[in-house]
Amino acid sequence: MDKILEAVVMSSYPNHVKQGLVRRVIEAAKQPMDSEQCWSMLELSTKLYLTGDTKYKREIGKEVLEVYGHYHPDEFEEFFNVRFLLSLLQEGYGPLGKRSHYVLDYIQLGLQFVLESPSANSIFSLLRIEVLRKVCERPSPKQCAKISKLLTQHPQCIPTGKHQLLFCQQLIRCIGQFQCVSEGEEEIMEFLEQVNKVSGLLQRIWRTQTSAILPSLKELFAIISSTEEQEAPSNALASVVQFVPLELMDGVIRNLTNDDSITDVQMMMAIGRMIDWVSWPLGKNIDKWIIALLKGLAAVKKFSILIEVTLSKIEKVFSKLLYPIVREGALSVLQYMLLSFQHSHEAFHLLLPHIPRLVASLKKEDSNSATSSLEQLAELIHCMFFRFSGFPDLYEPVLEAVKALPIPNEDRIKHLLGQNAWTSQKNELACFYPRLASKSETGKIGLINLGNTCYMNSIIQSLFMASDFRHSVLNLTEGNSQPLMTKLQWLFAFLEHSQRPAISPESFLSASWPPWFTPGAQQDCSEYLKYLLDRLHEEEKTGKRIYQKLKESSLMSQAVEHHYLNKTLIEKMFGGKMMTKIRCLKCLNVSSREEAFTDLSLAFPPSDRNVRGSTSILPVEEIGPQLIEPPENAGQLLGSPWIPRKAPTASDHAAPSVSVETLGFQEPGEAANPIRGNDVGVDAAKDPLSTFGEQACAPKDSRSVPDLINYFLSPERLTAENKYHCEKCASLQDAEKVAELTEGPHYLILTLLRFSFDPRTMKRKKILDNVSIPVVLKLPILVAPEETEEVCRRGKDGAVPGSGFMTVVYDLCSVVVHSGISSESGHYYCYSRECTDTVPHGQPRDGVPKPASDKQLDFEIQWYLFNDTRVSFSSFESVSNVTSFFPKDTAYVLFYRQRPGRQSCLLHEALAEAGRLHGEPSLHKDLMEAISKDNILFLQEQEKEARNRAAYISALPKSPLWWRDLDRDKDDDSSSGGCSPAAGGGGSGSFHGLVF
Repeated sequence: MDKILEAVVMSSYPNHVKQGLVRRVIEAAKQPMDSEQCWSMLELSTKLYLTGDTKYKREIGKEVLEVYGHYHPDEFEEFFNVRFLLSLLQEGYGPLGKRSHYVLDYIQLGLQFVLESPSANSIFSLLRIEVLRKVCERPSPKQCAKISKLLTQHPQCIPTGKHQLLFCQQLIRCIGQFQCVSEGEEEIMEFLEQVNKVSGLLQRIWRTQTSAILPSLKELFAIISSTEEQEAPSNALASVVQFVPLELMDGVIRNLTNDDSITDVQMMMAIGRMIDWVSWPLGKNIDKWIIALLKGLAAVKKFSILIEVTLSKIEKVFSKLLYPIVREGALSVLQYMLLSFQHSHEAFHLLLPHIPRLVASLKKEDSNSATSSLEQLAELIHCMFFRFSGFPDLYEPVLEAVKALPIPNEDRIKHLLGQNAWTSQKNELACFYPRLASKSETGKIGLINLGNTCYMNSIIQSLFMASDFRHSVLNLTEGNSQPLMTKLQWLFAFLEHSQRPAISPESFLSASWPPWFTPGAQQDCSEYLKYLLDRLHEEEKTGKRIYQKLKESSLMSQAVEHHYLNKTLIEKMFGGKMMTKIRCLKCLNVSSREEAFTDLSLAFPPSDRNVRGSTSILPVEEIGPQLIEPPENAGQLLGSPWIPRKAPTASDHAAPSVSVETLGFQEPGEAANPIRGNDVGVDAAKDPLSTFGEQACAPKDSRSVPDLINYFLSPERLTAENKYHCEKCASLQDAEKVAELTEGPHYLILTLLRFSFDPRTMKRKKILDNVSIPVVLKLPILVAPEETEEVCRRGKDGAVPGSGFMTVVYDLCSVVVHSGISSESGHYYCYSRECTDTVPHGQPRDGVPKPASDKQLDFEIQWYLFNDTRVSFSSFESVSNVTSFFPKDTAYVLFYRQRPGRQSCLLHEALAEAGRLHGEPSLHKDLMEAISKDNILFLQEQEKEARNRAAYISALPKSPLWWRDLDRDKDDDSSSGGCSPAAGGGGSGSFHGLVF
């Protein structure tokens, strides 16, 4: 019969003809027959099953084996013996070089017919040993899956005792070497099915033998933490972790993170490879294990590992959000990585270029998964905006991409940031400030944040960029008796000459710290600035005069010397004077008091007061001089500021056309509009920058800096509980108070009073109104009549004959921005540029130095953005628009520099002469040596860090395809449906890129 069957199978008849003949042979086999015939048929069917070159032949062999195993069990048991199976497993079947791949399938097929036979236990014992040997030989995924299928169907063949533990460990080793060599979708799905079978066997073993779990995990960790030069272990290992019971997680992680035998490099290698597992499409709880290990490392303060791994892997995790099949786990890991990385903006900023493209892709997908992920991603982005404010130029494209998505409230943001931080102790991360390999491309140097010290950093950078002040500080002579000024000189010198990308202002912070400030808490930068300038001023008053050198060189006349050498540097640079006058409305008696100031604190007018007269606000706004009718005699100007006013007529040729009509008091009988004449306008025809007006105009309901100055200078009526005690009347009377500037400072500091106390909440609230900032500002300064006449006689701009006022022009040079809604929280950063006189130092001094053109001063000078350690190029457009894009980011402190003019020409000339003689400030020997030594030390630190970093980075798993996902999707805007990565990852190429 075996000959007949073989002849039929090998014949050239069609398969359906063969099938009929085979059916007859099989039916005949169900009848009793002798042992020799049975053996012949079993040998033939074994041959067909193991070496058949077609699926049809193998199917026939299988059918015949099943019939003989069922109808001739004794003969089958005798044939299917231990010796035969041992030969199959060890030597294989078939000609040399063409051994059969179906031995394990054959054994699995035959086992079902000998389970109750006396030889069953011997066969099981043999298989327990042989499957362990097979696994140690590292079979292919397909063969490994066959072993798993065999053992899952016949658990009696699973190794026992110590061999079972070794079997689990070796099986994990096998999985670690699994690779899918094909990119076809069918082959990939087959590979995933094979991996699932193998990991499913491990799950079955662990369920019955829980003692095997921890040794198995130890083997797994040994594989992923190996630093030997070899091929990276397969991501298929993720399929193993998903079956580890979550109740074991805490203990496993605790043991790992507290094991002193595991080096940092090994731990970093392991966590890096685990993070790669987010791309494994069939894993469950993988994200939970990754996050648990990251938290465990934070608990034992392994911050260097966390930082390196986060920075090297976060982009890969982010890219996996494109694929719905792994999106949920990838998003969980991404959320933890970003929310825990709170000491630096580096991790978040790595993602900025890719966020708009991903958001667009998710919107295009339009699925429940994509919608949910977009909302979570937007929440995450707003948390990062809140934590790392001060980067408006970088954030604008991202903000535009997510503007239509929900915005979390501040309580939610603080909750997320609070529960995910690596540590509540900020000083533990102080040494991990953002690593910058070299100076910013701007050439400027940043300042390290020492724990909510951004308020100080922004003020220091603004003062440093005030070039006249900086040069004066750097020119201080050695050995002066001003310790705080000396520390400022050292800090400025390092900012000017250090090779470091950022320096620590720790020494200056401790010296300039206001005693009532709370360490580690956010403070008011304006309060700090006032305290600092006051300290420097008081210190110099009792110490050595800074301009002693100028006195000795006789560069100044005696009058000028007396005027300026009696002033401190702070007075010369930031000091101005203001006259406050109060007039009793009963007796019309006027009392006046002149006082010095270093900054003007500008309050916001009540919402029902309109202080703007013009309807269009250009980026360059001017405060024109006040138009007050000339007095009949010169003495009337100073003796009585309340002068009858009348509007100029067409015949009044002497009266220039200016925007501000008056900035004085009302007559008792005038209409009760206290700021009737405080209108600010812009003469666009005269303004060389008016062409920029349409591009940067402020909203109609926004205020401007001139509005606030006009409000500050407008008359105030003192009535009711605020009545004035008139000395002449000897009683409380209604009065009017007005402030007039009598001397403009070289650097004008304006503080916008955005913080007010709310009695309902008992907290200081912030006024978030947008305020347009003019790049050029004109201030009215009250001068003596003889000065006015002299200026007019010399043909200088800015003075109205007989008016008592002249115009002083200021250029914007720094803007300190507060980001947040409270003075006790938030973040400070600043925009700055260097405004200097561009005239040659040797220009003849027959008049006022000629200033640079408006256009050159206003728009050609480069703006910089200083945000703690980071310094970047910026623009006035960014300064103007920051609040429009980020409503909580508002201008708070402004620095303006006075252009050369009549009032300031003496100081400008003195500074010009000093600059001509001394050129760039020359530092004293000790300071130069300290900077030189620190630069050498920095280079040595860089070399050491480069070596250490190379060792760390070389230990990280290589992932050359990290960004292939997003890069490939970049230009694929026309794709739709289920084949694009965004729509479900159905394409074979994209799927392979995902998994492998």
